Amino acid sequence: MAKIALIVGSVRRDRQGIKVARWLEEKLKNRNHTVFFIDPLELNLPLLDRMYKEMENPSEKLKDLRNKIKDAEGYLSVTPEYNHSTSAAMKNTLDYFLEEYYFKPSAIVSYSPGGFGGVNAAQHLRHIFAELGAPSISSSFPISRVQDVFDESGKLMDERYDKRVIRFLDEFEWYIEAFKNQRAKGTPY
Repeated sequence: MAKIALIVGSVRRDRQGIKVARWLEEKLKNRNHTVFFIDPLELNLPLLDRMYKEMENPSEKLKDLRNKIKDAEGYLSVTPEYNHSTSAAMKNTLDYFLEEYYFKPSAIVSYSPGGFGGVNAAQHLRHIFAELGAPSISSSFPISRVQDVFDESGKLMDERYDKRVIRFLDEFEWYIEAFKNQRAKGTPY
């Protein structure tokens, strides 16, 4: 159906977000989407010094990442909440590019070990995606007490999330299709 870049936001050793991201990857694939799984731990990007467009000779790893960002029709971020904001790993990964994001929607999944599910991180990430030209859909998908939602192997233990994610992904797909239709008519740039 669509090409979706799924962006993981944590590089911590015992990260919970990888479980969330793999679960979402499966959900997207079951809906016949192509998923570009973007994991900053695997990318090991240095702190941003130059954006991709400013580089004279970008690495193959960065060229591949750029192609995924450019070819994606939507962006699904999976962000932890660190000090009431998104992670440095998420921000650093996103900041390498700009025009590649234009006129494509984003959707935000946040998580935390506490009761609020990372909603503060989601709100900050909305501003970042807006500036990148990839506005977020109106719904977000917070996961509270993430350590109780997935087991150690990443298996979902709280089946209520299987039901909740349907509406969230339905909305994301609606925005992807709407933006795709409008891009086909042309963009303001």
